[in-house]
Amino acid sequence: MDWLKEHPEVKTIRVAAADLNGVARGKRIPARYAHKVSEEGTKFPYSVLNLDIWGEDVEDSPLVFEIGDPDGLLLPTERGFLPMPWLDAPTALLPLWMFHPDGRPYEGDPRQALARVVDGYRQAGLTPVVATELEFFLIDDSGRQLRVPPSPRSGKRRTGGEVLSLRALDAFDQFFTALYDACEAMDIPADTAISEAGPGQFEINLMHQADPLKAADDTWFFKMLVKGIARQYGFAGSFMAKPYETFSGNGMHMHFSILDRAGRNIFDNGGEEGTAELRHAVAGCLRAMPGSMLLFAPHENSYDRLVPNAHAPTGIGWAYENRTAAIRIPSSGPKARRIEHRVAGGDVNPYLTVAAILGAALNGLLDKMEAPEPFKGNAYDQHLDQLPGTWGAAIDAFHECAEMRRIFPGHLIDNFVMTKRQELHYMAELSDEETVELYLDTV
Repeated sequence: MDWLKEHPEVKTIRVAAADLNGVARGKRIPARYAHKVSEEGTKFPYSVLNLDIWGEDVEDSPLVFEIGDPDGLLLPTERGFLPMPWLDAPTALLPLWMFHPDGRPYEGDPRQALARVVDGYRQAGLTPVVATELEFFLIDDSGRQLRVPPSPRSGKRRTGGEVLSLRALDAFDQFFTALYDACEAMDIPADTAISEAGPGQFEINLMHQADPLKAADDTWFFKMLVKGIARQYGFAGSFMAKPYETFSGNGMHMHFSILDRAGRNIFDNGGEEGTAELRHAVAGCLRAMPGSMLLFAPHENSYDRLVPNAHAPTGIGWAYENRTAAIRIPSSGPKARRIEHRVAGGDVNPYLTVAAILGAALNGLLDKMEAPEPFKGNAYDQHLDQLPGTWGAAIDAFHECAEMRRIFPGHLIDNFVMTKRQELHYMAELSDEETVELYLDTV
């Protein structure tokens, strides 16, 4: 409540939690009643965290008619109140997560799923250090065809991608200035911005931090922020995996290392190859990769990004300093030795993605799994086992994967599978134009 006292201009607040698709679900509350929700929480039906991408109930969900659609208890996360700089009126966001009325964490909440994985590390005396890199497009969606918005500075449109182009960044300088100011206000550790391969495509890195829950929070907030600030400038900011058929899609790469109780990086052996623990973690990630594909590519459009020679991994393998690999060990000083997981699209739920990757790595460490030899050269030319190539195959693999059931509660797995099977059924009826309209702002 101290934050609200310091910001008397804030007259309304939003309270929100992430559903299984990563969509913010919540309420608008007058600021004068903020103390009540801050101290006592609020209530949503459990089923609200299990809606499909249209915001509809999942048919035959055991959370709805079977048990009477009861409420769960939503309590504030440790983040507290945050400004919402993309809204015209001064407004605060209070992030929430779900519990049962008796105080037990609700197993269908994606943030609770990540907390469960983090607790597994804590019990092992380990602390993951996590960073994400997010790609997104700035898009003029005012007409029937998507195109690059005109530069707020020059009024001109770019017609192609310009990798690492300062000119492309400077064309949207006002947008990026507002975005970085907003990140500072929300305590989102935004670092480097670059122009990417697609027209109007950019990437921003969020800094490493030894708190996976905050890293996932920051990623979720950042996606809201980019979409909101972009609309202030008259265009869309989209994390849709593949908005353009002929250009590269959006990824969300995750970097992580792991500290022991003394604060030492367990992947650091003083050399470039890293430790046996690094290879155990890699092996765990590789073993879980087919089953976790639904979390890395959760929507129909996600699979348009995952094709050979399109800068997105399709094979299950790892390599040193190789951006064609699903898992890359970047070159760095030994103390910064880390794993980069490159499979996820920009359209993911950050909580589920971070939980899947860290959970798989922990399983590899606990079981001392042995990784195959790293490959060299172009991953698309290797004879690697392939990731599930269709949405339906990924749904089945997630449901049947023993590794996923080590990481996630069965309740969450079953609900997510029901959600995705419903979406798979109804997406078959949509045109390409309707698909873009659905995903462009939602994911």
